[in-house]
Amino acid sequence: MRTPLSVVIGAGGTGGHIYPGLALAEALRRADPDAVISFIGTKRGLETTLIPAAGYRLHTVDMIPFDPALGAKRFLLPAALLRSGAQARSILRAQKAQVVVGMGGYPSAPAIVGARMAGLPSVIHESNAVPGRANQFAARLTEHLTVAFDGSRAHLSGGERARTVGMPIAASLAALDRPALREEARRAFGTRAGARVVLFNGGSLGAARLTEAAVGLASRWRGRQDVDLLIKTGPAALSETRRRLADAGVGPVAQAVPYLDRMDLAYAVADVVVCRAGSATIAELATTGVPAV
Repeated sequence: MRTPLSVVIGAGGTGGHIYPGLALAEALRRADPDAVISFIGTKRGLETTLIPAAGYRLHTVDMIPFDPALGAKRFLLPAALLRSGAQARSILRAQKAQVVVGMGGYPSAPAIVGARMAGLPSVIHESNAVPGRANQFAARLTEHLTVAFDGSRAHLSGGERARTVGMPIAASLAALDRPALREEARRAFGTRAGARVVLFNGGSLGAARLTEAAVGLASRWRGRQDVDLLIKTGPAALSETRRRLADAGVGPVAQAVPYLDRMDLAYAVADVVVCRAGSATIAELATTGVPAV
């Protein structure tokens, strides 16, 4: 009897690292329905909600960000890496992991450290044009590097051996039929029939300036019947944004949401997207063909 493939994926912090990890997990499941796939992250990031919601087990380790803003606390980073790496090693052994994948974001570094400690093969995927600090560090610990963009190689230790594989995209987006899903999407978001929809997408945590612009536009367009604004604020700014929209008396022209769990529905309902240029977002827009600014 064949032993099921066991893969542990390190991903966390923001959606830009988590969603490609989930897309990879989905592709592995399609290739091998018996594969055992789980994730390593922390107890703080979006991984705590997104990964379990997608049906995967999340193992957590204690890790701090690779952030210069930590000041003197950055000197705690080596000890944190050793501690979280040892935690990850125990998780990998318990899961009988055969391969470890690091998708970037500070929670993924302990997974690669743990793989090195356990003598397991590992691979990192860098989704950004300029790699983040976690993957710059992790690249020194693995022989196998993959990137979404050719230009990323120059920023990674050993980048000459990296393979350009593109960006993992969820199957629901790769095969998205926007017209067929449009009516379901309108019902899901409560947008008005006949109104064109502008989606403001500031990324998984939101973007203050983008939200500010959206609220200002909603105030100018209040009373219009031909356009609706859907504003993704991120959880932290939701209450304040909704209060400001109410104070401006925009009525049904605009609504604020903390997060978009169904990006297929979001892209199906949108006539145009105003967004930050995150690499995962750009890849999704290119795949789905939604006009964007």
